[in-house]
Amino acid sequence: MKLNPSLLRFAILVGFALLSLPGFGQGQQGVSVDKIIARVDNYYILRSELEEIYQSYKAEGQRTPERCQLLESLIINKMLLAKAEIDSVTVDDKEVDGQLDGRMSYMIQRFGSEKNLVEAYGKSVEALKSELRQQVKEQAIVETMQQKIAGDVKITPNEVRKFFNSIPKDSLPYIPSEVEVGHIVRLATVTKEQRDKLKTQLLDLKKRAEAGEDFAMLAQVYSEDLGSAKNGGDLGFAKRGAMVPEFEGAALALKPNEISNIVESQFGFHLIQLIETRGAEYHARHILLRPDYNRGTDITEATNYLDSLRALIKIDTLTFAQAAKISSEDKLTADAGGIINDPNTGIGRLSLDASMDPALYFALDSMKVGDISVPISYRTEDGRSAMRILWYKSKSEPHTANLQDDYEKLAQIVLSNKKNNALEEWFKKAAGDVFISVDEEFQNCRIFGLSPTGTQ
Repeated sequence: MKLNPSLLRFAILVGFALLSLPGFGQGQQGVSVDKIIARVDNYYILRSELEEIYQSYKAEGQRTPERCQLLESLIINKMLLAKAEIDSVTVDDKEVDGQLDGRMSYMIQRFGSEKNLVEAYGKSVEALKSELRQQVKEQAIVETMQQKIAGDVKITPNEVRKFFNSIPKDSLPYIPSEVEVGHIVRLATVTKEQRDKLKTQLLDLKKRAEAGEDFAMLAQVYSEDLGSAKNGGDLGFAKRGAMVPEFEGAALALKPNEISNIVESQFGFHLIQLIETRGAEYHARHILLRPDYNRGTDITEATNYLDSLRALIKIDTLTFAQAAKISSEDKLTADAGGIINDPNTGIGRLSLDASMDPALYFALDSMKVGDISVPISYRTEDGRSAMRILWYKSKSEPHTANLQDDYEKLAQIVLSNKKNNALEEWFKKAAGDVFISVDEEFQNCRIFGLSPTGTQ
């Protein structure tokens, strides 16, 4: 079995494409949803599933892989799931809930608002999350398996050099302009009206619980932490340090069955009930109410803070990187001095082309290298309103790839190829542990050397 060099990248991208399809895995009009085109153990692939992914690539304006390539990628994902089941590989429910919340926030941003999303599908956000949860969980398992198989793969500078020298000089790729950009993010603050409204609601719920109503039942009805709400707000046992400090401090100050005062954290406002403690672990449930980040926030404080910070940076009182580490509320970039990484490569250089976030592209268009922008509006990945200042650190000119300027990019290719080889060896062994069949419709694909309707 010889895998296409880009196949494993597609296997990952296919998983993410599945999570952003408009129909959440439901067939499009005119496509049969019950035609099974492939099977891996107890996992099935529908023709509509393949078509939806194919069409999603076209709709996004991306280079569209052939259907055979996408089908093989889907089969890879199903093989990873099947082997994870055999090997008892699982993922934590909290991790799944976190990814699910992020995916829903992305969908809400894409539709402009939660109201628009609900109207588009005729379903509540809770119902949509319920439909999407299994897909998110399966993708998390696929990623865990990929990490288990190829996570320890390393490369050396000599391997990168050998790879570069193996490329014919007339075949070296042309690298477009790239930029290094940093940002410092400050979240909008919850308005007093919104804060008072949520506190009043939680105080009422606390009174009801203390008067005899079941806390778990109240959590099921009112909590906006949908992952735990269905379990009565139960968060299970948590080790000390696993929860945000505000939550953990309040929970550990309680006696069993006691209910906390209102606790504010980065996630919203909580009522916490301690169930029990066990050594270094504690078991709690909560009711969470979240602010309306579209209408219930104020950017004044964030804007003023960033204005002052920008002034200090411009007079060299501190560097942008230092300010980002101290002050940015984007935890993904703060420790790196605010530098924004390309999500596909993990490298802190972004292509200055149509693939860039339009808001960032147009902001940079009015800036020069070395400039620090005034505060501009920003929406975080989880949908919260914020402000940020940008630092236009550097810009490279378009050029033919060379080892000195493009080492990181070349290293990424070498690492990807090496991981591909590790995964290929795994597939050779794993293929014998699972049942694989492919419909005759795709007999020309020659997937993994399979004959139609049969295994190798």
